[in-house]
Amino acid sequence: MKRTILLLLASAALLVGTAVSCKSNEKCCNKEGAIEVAVPERPAGQESALGMTADPIEVVRIGFIGLGDRGTGAVPRYCHIPGVEIKALCDVEPDRVERSQQILAYYNLPAADSYSGAEGWKEVCEREDIDLIYICTDWINHTPIALYAMEHNKHVAIEVPAATTLDEIWSLIDTSERTRKHCMMLENCVYDFFEMTALKMAQEGMFGEIIHAEGAYQHNLDPYWNGYWNNWRLDFNHKNRGDVYPTHGIGPICQALNIHRGDRMKTLVSMDTGTFNGPKHVKAQTGEECTDFQNADQTCTLIRTENGKTMLIEHDVMTPRPYSRMYQLVGTDGYAGKYPVGQICLRSEGAQKVAYDDLQGEVVYMGGELDALMAGHRSDILTPELETLAKQVGGHGGMDFIMDYRLIYCLQNGLPLDMDVYDLAEWCCLGELSRISLENGNMPVAIPDFTRGDWNKVNGFKYAFAE
Repeated sequence: MKRTILLLLASAALLVGTAVSCKSNEKCCNKEGAIEVAVPERPAGQESALGMTADPIEVVRIGFIGLGDRGTGAVPRYCHIPGVEIKALCDVEPDRVERSQQILAYYNLPAADSYSGAEGWKEVCEREDIDLIYICTDWINHTPIALYAMEHNKHVAIEVPAATTLDEIWSLIDTSERTRKHCMMLENCVYDFFEMTALKMAQEGMFGEIIHAEGAYQHNLDPYWNGYWNNWRLDFNHKNRGDVYPTHGIGPICQALNIHRGDRMKTLVSMDTGTFNGPKHVKAQTGEECTDFQNADQTCTLIRTENGKTMLIEHDVMTPRPYSRMYQLVGTDGYAGKYPVGQICLRSEGAQKVAYDDLQGEVVYMGGELDALMAGHRSDILTPELETLAKQVGGHGGMDFIMDYRLIYCLQNGLPLDMDVYDLAEWCCLGELSRISLENGNMPVAIPDFTRGDWNKVNGFKYAFAE
């Protein structure tokens, strides 16, 4: 009852614009009753990274740091991209480095320099003959390595999530802005074929104005928990509440909603279930009872944007529900959804009367009809040649290869990257902000403007191309 009363009071304060008390002395509430976190001022002499470019790099020299499943999967993909040299391979475990050396040998490419141990990554970042550091370590080491690399004059590409706290996010933003080095998160799902085509259709106005979108990471990790080095992923879920892995779900829909390109995420509210399955995994691995597991079986976050759009993001890695990233775009005149069944619905203009035995008021495309419709709205970056090569090389069906190909293309041509450091910030911030909402009785939390006032200076998301 006490919790219900607190929630009602918080909701009432939100409606009347009255500030309410917050649990943390480091946070306050704005006039709308949403918890606010500090937004540091941009340091003097530091410039925005919106549309940032760097000098073209004819041959991109790469150092890979972290050669577990993701890193070992990346190395062979880069063997198929022209204009790259793999200069260094690094992992704490020497056998993983050797495994990647064997991949280079298989493709008749020169061996890279090998680095291992706890500090090997620093030596890679300090080299003067590397342009790009590609980071595929455990989550807690993503940001420290990226910061060190940018300080040593390297562009960085970081696996998801690139950052796990707001402090890490602001550090990445400030370092990228100051050093003028690209800091891109390796969010592959924005390059999946359905998402790219639906984005193109949205940009062409087929769905009207996009007013709501949904994304998720729903993936039963039961078969995988024991495969993470030193059990790092279960340990992170053990210690951290909130949506700790939001980027696959939120990335594609942020592009469709033009986030920090004419709109911005303004406020979120999160709710979660209890922790039912997590303690069982800990007990299975340690033999001891776990009473302090933090991450819920299901976490839901609702977001409202500055322009009055809404987003729903979900996280569930604990239950045996089918894999889904939800991916839905809801427009004033149409809808696109990928899970559980791919379909596009467009408003029917010919409906003259209500037919109670047929409740559909829209034209639905599924199966072969859906394939034919989407074939006529190919993404601007998806040439037939690139699509064929991506499907041959693979990496989550080809989207990983497209992600890598675009990164190298933009670096070679001195173009802005498809995903900038502000995308990284917005897609990662749900980790800490959802926790704040959950720990304060599901109160609304204001989402920082990571662009520091520049969120509406770019008109819509678009890819860059060489002239």
